[in-house]
Amino acid sequence: MLVAAAGCAPADEQAPAPAATGLTNCSKDQLTTKTPGKLTIGTDDPAYEPWFKDNKPDNGQGFESAVAYAVAGKLGYGPADVKWIRVTFNNAIAPGPKDFDIDINQFSITDERKQAVDFSGPYYLVRQTVIALKSSKIAGATSVSALQGAKLGAQVGTTSYQAITDLVKPTAKPAVYNSNDDAKKALQNGQIDGLVVDLPTAFYMTAAEIKDSVIVGQLPQVGVPEQFGIVLDKGSALTGCITQAVDQLRSAGTLSSLEKEWLAQAAGARELT
Repeated sequence: MLVAAAGCAPADEQAPAPAATGLTNCSKDQLTTKTPGKLTIGTDDPAYEPWFKDNKPDNGQGFESAVAYAVAGKLGYGPADVKWIRVTFNNAIAPGPKDFDIDINQFSITDERKQAVDFSGPYYLVRQTVIALKSSKIAGATSVSALQGAKLGAQVGTTSYQAITDLVKPTAKPAVYNSNDDAKKALQNGQIDGLVVDLPTAFYMTAAEIKDSVIVGQLPQVGVPEQFGIVLDKGSALTGCITQAVDQLRSAGTLSSLEKEWLAQAAGARELT
């Protein structure tokens, strides 16, 4: 499962990529793409919710589908100018020529992957999230302060653990686990009230791994988060323009609005205040 592959971000994850500035020739008629006049976008099959909807990337629904069309629009490509193809996660980030112009599929930006492919600037900064059993006393919590009396747990050495200690500051010492598998067992056995993981992992755990569990909510940003970027062929002539489009969408508040629409509201991952 792709969302599980994101895992918990290490506490020393890299800072956001610098903005692309001063670029020219980023309009549709100036760009060289796989098919002239079209933008070919790759993603995996199946494409999971809430990143996509009904495994139909071309319907514009779901966070990443909406982001992809917003980026395309910034470059002058309308919905009819976008062509979707299916590419496995591992093939998309492997060295070698690509069949796509860009690929969007919850790719975490890492220095290792940058050796094989290009990344746009980040379109999503991964949020830390609390999950709990439906029977938990914190299942209905709507604020960070409502978590302070809970026994929380996280994997050691992650931004998830950092979020507990630096942001929630619970009265009970947080539980630390060597792996998320150990942490999941502790939640299922009632040893902790809530487990903190990154949002992609939270979606997968609550949907497929932990029966009768719910996403309590997203915590405010803390530390340097894991980042998702759009993948391009190494040395692609499109990289600067795609990054510029992402930067413009971020500055305009569009990415934040799409995040609220598709992750916080449609997917039920509310933001804890």
